[in-house]
Amino acid sequence: MQVTVVGAGIAGVACARALAAGGATVRVLERAHVCGGRMATKRYDDRATDIGAGYFTVSSPRFSAVVDRWQESGLARPWTSTMAVRSPSGWGSTTGPQRWAAPDGLRSLVEDLADGLDVRTGHLVQWVDAGPRVDGVLTDAVVLAMPGPQAVRLIDPGLRPTAQAALGQAWLPSLVATLRFAERGWDFAGAFVNEHPVLTTLFDDGSRRGDGAPVLVAHTTAEFADRFVADATAADDDIEAAVRELLELPPAQSVNVHRWTFARPAEPGAAPFHYGQDRIGIAGDAWGSPKVETAWLSGTLLAEAILEDLS
Repeated sequence: MQVTVVGAGIAGVACARALAAGGATVRVLERAHVCGGRMATKRYDDRATDIGAGYFTVSSPRFSAVVDRWQESGLARPWTSTMAVRSPSGWGSTTGPQRWAAPDGLRSLVEDLADGLDVRTGHLVQWVDAGPRVDGVLTDAVVLAMPGPQAVRLIDPGLRPTAQAALGQAWLPSLVATLRFAERGWDFAGAFVNEHPVLTTLFDDGSRRGDGAPVLVAHTTAEFADRFVADATAADDDIEAAVRELLELPPAQSVNVHRWTFARPAEPGAAPFHYGQDRIGIAGDAWGSPKVETAWLSGTLLAEAILEDLS
């Protein structure tokens, strides 16, 4: 069995890992030069910062077993179960599930899952058509581990059920700003910001990372992000001003902004993955509630469906 997985985020790598464990020969093609997808970690001022997913939670026994191994190896650690909440009426807090973080950044978890797999980064896939074939190369099955709007650009329109599954997903954008201050001026690990024109969440990256650095990561609303399609860096001043006003902070020493065109699905999916008679599957966090765990389960369950089909 030969399977090609396009996309090396956690859904794609989890899928490839399960396929390989089931005896398939798998190659993973990733257009970026690193694994991770939206579990993204970037270096600013020679320090790693999580600029995609803010954290992950655990509810299923299957994913819990993976997280236990990450914790034992020092790759992941419990972070916080309490988040601050900012609403128009003021500040409060909420207690929910345990949030987890990664000292070396969330991307390190995807890289751990990818260890030993045939992952080819810097590989831009152009076309997937009947066969199935990826850029003309025949394979037994194909997995598109990416948001639907990205997947549909690769799919031959003649593959109607798969193309329609990709087209059926709506995604929202976001800007993510990393702000470094001279000193810490806040006392929360993370904060949900409600009914704000610019901000949706704030994360204390020094707390997430465990180094205590005075670094905040701010995620914006989709409406705000839509104003900066051409140049995300043009939003620097507005985001900094919003954070400073909210927390009564002095000017930041540096501000770096990253744009996610497909930051999160607009609605949770009704199924854990798509897999059609054309032997092309789609996996990711849109197939359920938008969580890291959802993406991992989506890829893993899709792999099991492919193994059963091909066997």
